[in-house]
Amino acid sequence: MHFPLFGELIIILGLATGILLLFRKFKLPGILGFIVTGMIAGPHGLGWVKEVEEVEAMSEIGVVLLLFVIGMEFSLKKLAALGRTVFIGGGLQAGLTIAAVTAVLALFGMRTERAVFIGFLVTLSSTAIVLRVLQEKGKMDAVHGRVATAILIFQDIIVVPMMLVTPMLAGKSNDIGGDLLWLLAKMILLLVAVYISGRFIVPRLLAAVTKGKGNELFIITIVVICFAAAYATQALGLSLALGAFFAGLVISETDHAYHATGIVLPFHELFMSFFFVSIGMLVDIHHFFEAPFLILGLTIGMALLKVLTTLLSVWVLRYPLRTAMYTGLTLFQLGEFGFILAIPGLELGLLSEANYQIFLLVSILSMGATPFMLEYSDRIVRYFFLSFVPASVSKRLDRLMRVKKEQEKTVAKVLKDHVVVIGFGLNGRNVAGAAKDSGIRCAVVESDMDAAQNAQSLGLTTLVGDATNIHLLEQAHVERARVVVVAINDNAQTLKIIAGVRSISNTAHIIVRTRYVRDLEALFAAGANEVIPEEFETSIEIFHRVLRRYLVPEARIQGLIAAIRNDHYERLRGKSGNRLRKKEEPLTIPGLEIATLPVTLGRSKVVGRSIAESELREKYGITVLAIRRGGRYITNVKGDARILTDDLLYLLGSPENIVRLDHDLR
Repeated sequence: MHFPLFGELIIILGLATGILLLFRKFKLPGILGFIVTGMIAGPHGLGWVKEVEEVEAMSEIGVVLLLFVIGMEFSLKKLAALGRTVFIGGGLQAGLTIAAVTAVLALFGMRTERAVFIGFLVTLSSTAIVLRVLQEKGKMDAVHGRVATAILIFQDIIVVPMMLVTPMLAGKSNDIGGDLLWLLAKMILLLVAVYISGRFIVPRLLAAVTKGKGNELFIITIVVICFAAAYATQALGLSLALGAFFAGLVISETDHAYHATGIVLPFHELFMSFFFVSIGMLVDIHHFFEAPFLILGLTIGMALLKVLTTLLSVWVLRYPLRTAMYTGLTLFQLGEFGFILAIPGLELGLLSEANYQIFLLVSILSMGATPFMLEYSDRIVRYFFLSFVPASVSKRLDRLMRVKKEQEKTVAKVLKDHVVVIGFGLNGRNVAGAAKDSGIRCAVVESDMDAAQNAQSLGLTTLVGDATNIHLLEQAHVERARVVVVAINDNAQTLKIIAGVRSISNTAHIIVRTRYVRDLEALFAAGANEVIPEEFETSIEIFHRVLRRYLVPEARIQGLIAAIRNDHYERLRGKSGNRLRKKEEPLTIPGLEIATLPVTLGRSKVVGRSIAESELREKYGITVLAIRRGGRYITNVKGDARILTDDLLYLLGSPENIVRLDHDLR
């Protein structure tokens, strides 16, 4: 069978791999890497890819999956928690930006409908890049991070009506009033279908397909729901992406939303990479060299306009002026949804080919500048206020809006310093019950619907799905958990779960149960801190009862049991001598713990510097007790000791600060 696209896929993915590695080194967004791949391999570059239409077809699947994921992550509860900021802040930002762009372009003689459409494009910021950078910098829970996220949610929602209005702006309607009524009727029909599906059909269907082992049926069902909804909206004369969004919205209200999102995400990321490659293929870099100052001037002007409109929108919401400016600097760029919206605009004549090229180049420049803008946002804000806005003026402006006191802390409902219990069988129930009785916050991950509902009925935070799904572990916030308990019977699944947890956090203490002794070494090698084999625990229970019959003191029995467990059951396995080590008193300092952190990457601000230069105590409140380097230990750690890649750090500090350092070392 001849498949001409196969060789070109290898070219695209191979070239993208090299470019992404280079971009990662310079901390540039991956989206730009795919666009540059398209620019190099496409018809305006080296011309390596001839099957451009096939790449564009795959990119359309990526757009469908993108809107599907957005719909699944669009929780009505989340929207209610951020409702005022989403609708008022997002609405003001969109309205002010569209109005300002339209007014400026009208002054230069552009027709109103084209100016409004370009206003649509400028309004949209990059959800993918902004959220990724905020997460890397640990700013998601900062006030400006939450406000920026709320405005991005509104932008993701408003893309849908923008898509619907675009043909009308292009003058494809002879009866705008009638077409609007017909469009409204279609939307009502869709909303009714969404309600019926979400209330009666999809939850029952997903509950049925999740019974039994294996994800195959669940994956097929999710994909069918997505593409069937997309096809249905296309049949109604609407876009494929709109149907995918509504399909995701239906699934978002079920208990399987996180599991479904985790399954779809890899496919979404693969096909979206082809979308950005296809965008890169459309870029003609010669346009930049023909008018570089025009492109740079438009990029700077657009960024300043968006900073100003976002700043005003956030300030009107009664946030401090500094927070408003931080948010403006966060959302100054153009976004990936603009690419999606620009294609029909080009086809309908709302964008000329020259203006489309300018839009692409300005988008790429602003996206590339985003990580650097956020890196230096603190200095920019500080310089702005010191140079242009005296403290007295800032306070008067804040008093004018009766600004509420800003609280730079995590939302109370976010899981933190909790225990994650994976598997709600007998052992999982006992652990979760003990945690709840002790006042310890607990999250449960369970794939069986009946067991998950049992956990929910006990008031426990419950996530439904397979814990080998990284997205599900992220939603359980294992990066902030103190302990993760894996209480399932499948050893292969347990190994995958441990690997998943370790890919997110090096600080979580993982406790695993296993049925057989032979699995101990593999589980420890995978990253488990403690492994409890049922075979040996049965032996311990037997000799515990035997010794009690011989009137051995309970304290002595517990000492023997503790020594055996501390030796990882070596005595029972016949690998140690007859002498049992005396149990040592654990270190119990309120608010502090001793943890080990591996240094696996060489690109953070800590690696390669001395402990004094890294300011671990000043920035993180952490003391380095020892360093293991190769086969030796450095115990007399001084300020000039350097932290190198592959070191193992022994640290003393609060759990929160150790988690923060772990994040910065990644």
